[in-house]
Amino acid sequence: MPSAAGSVPGRLPFVVWVLATCTFLMGTTEFVVAGLLPEMAADLNVSVPHAGLLITAFAVGMIVGGPTTAMATLRLPRRHTLVGALAVFAVGHAVAALSTSFTVVLAARVVTALATGAFWAVGFVIATTAAGPRGATRAVGVMMGGLTLANVVGVPIGSFVGHYTGWRGPFWALAVLAALAAAFVGRFLPRTGPRAEVSVRAEVRALGQGRLWLALAAAVLIMGGVLATYTYITPLLTDRAGIPAGAVPLVLIAFGVGALGGTAIGGRLGDRHPMTTTITAAAATALVLLALIPASSSPVAAVLLVFGMALSGFTVNPVVTSLAVRFAGDAPTLTSALTTSGYNTGIAVGSLLAGRALDSSLGLTGPALVGAVLAALTLLPLTALALRGTADPSRTVAHHTTDAGAPRAVDPPRAADVPATTAR
Repeated sequence: MPSAAGSVPGRLPFVVWVLATCTFLMGTTEFVVAGLLPEMAADLNVSVPHAGLLITAFAVGMIVGGPTTAMATLRLPRRHTLVGALAVFAVGHAVAALSTSFTVVLAARVVTALATGAFWAVGFVIATTAAGPRGATRAVGVMMGGLTLANVVGVPIGSFVGHYTGWRGPFWALAVLAALAAAFVGRFLPRTGPRAEVSVRAEVRALGQGRLWLALAAAVLIMGGVLATYTYITPLLTDRAGIPAGAVPLVLIAFGVGALGGTAIGGRLGDRHPMTTTITAAAATALVLLALIPASSSPVAAVLLVFGMALSGFTVNPVVTSLAVRFAGDAPTLTSALTTSGYNTGIAVGSLLAGRALDSSLGLTGPALVGAVLAALTLLPLTALALRGTADPSRTVAHHTTDAGAPRAVDPPRAADVPATTAR
């Protein structure tokens, strides 16, 4: 078995695939609740809308908790942070599965979200460092692919199992798998020393770069655009396209497959052509969502466009995430956490605007129009970023380790590794 740090030239390090497997578990827990809400509401003696707070609480925990826990664990070895996050994740699911109180389950969801935010913040940094300048974006794409695969495989399986075993069954399964993942990460991830050379002040100072905020703005807008439409895609498919309700899950699987393909495309192309890839994908997303408004009356066209919006929209994500981490230089942890918060902020804002559009005179096509506008607005920060340039060979990400087999400091990207940019 290859080491966690080492890799064959042209292949990603083993540790990246381990991290992607963990994100699969975390993506499953974030979205599987939506398919189990009726069962959870009945068992916990609350209404279905009230049970929906379990989804909202997780999103809020990710938005607020990611940066907070990233700073709280800043001086710990990254390996310890990941193992601790997975352990808390496992305990949170076990507590929820054992409880009959909605309040306790809600609190467990918040704690689980905090652990997920911490894992994502540190995991992105480890993945990009291990992959090096030539493979950083691809590594982020693989990690995010684990999250996307959760929608295609993990969520449907979890919902199916939950309908037969009760909602506690999937929660117990996630607790056990997370505990196994913690043991696996503790065994195979290289040991690193304390990160005393990076301070909270350095992490905050890294946020002063305008380019970093442009990348974060793009992350918020593109995710808001795609998820604004996706959140209310079911009534569009059933009431306007005439697709039977029983066939809607198949369309959602098509969306998941498109998202998985998009993260793979972004991961493959983003290292060499970051701005060309993101600008093209954002423009394509806006056009696809705009086309969905008149074409959604056709079942075939609606399915193809749902697949297309996921394919193009999710192409942007790994690229802007990798750029944000790169711009942070030697203090990337807080930036990585903010990127995760940005995606969840986009989901929350996009869904809110789409819900209001659905209740307006726009009706069923309102969410698609909101999504098209947000996707088009993504072109503004991306264009500004292209004009400013994405390469900065003067900055490095420092990673001191105590084990000989652990990743060394990432060398600055060479001119051949990054696209030519304008001077800052």
